[in-house]
Amino acid sequence: MRIHLTSVFVDDQEKARRFYTEVLGFVVKHDVPLGEDRWLTVVSPEDPEGTELLLEPDGHPAVRPYKTALVQDGIPAASFSVADVGEEFARLRGLGVRFTQEPLDAGPVTTAVLDDTCGNLIQLLHQR
Repeated sequence: MRIHLTSVFVDDQEKARRFYTEVLGFVVKHDVPLGEDRWLTVVSPEDPEGTELLLEPDGHPAVRPYKTALVQDGIPAASFSVADVGEEFARLRGLGVRFTQEPLDAGPVTTAVLDDTCGNLIQLLHQR
């Protein structure tokens, strides 16, 4: 068994598509119209057949209070593995990405947390 799909709730799918592809560097795997919304997934260019991230609309009434509570408590909605947190932090900050946590060494891992502009905090992580 392996994880095929996971999701983050986003307040605007097109804005999320731009951020996750143009800024973070993911590539669109599926973009299928579904009424007002889309089945919109992205994948890592390093693993195009790997786990898909669904950029899911946050229209359900339970979602926005959930997202707000996570952000207020500083809890990331997802965690992405990177080769070098400091390097990725510098690259993304240079692109104007706002971080809520700068790179932090925590024993066997280094982490940083960014704002995805769509209502979520995302953790970058490197495990030694």
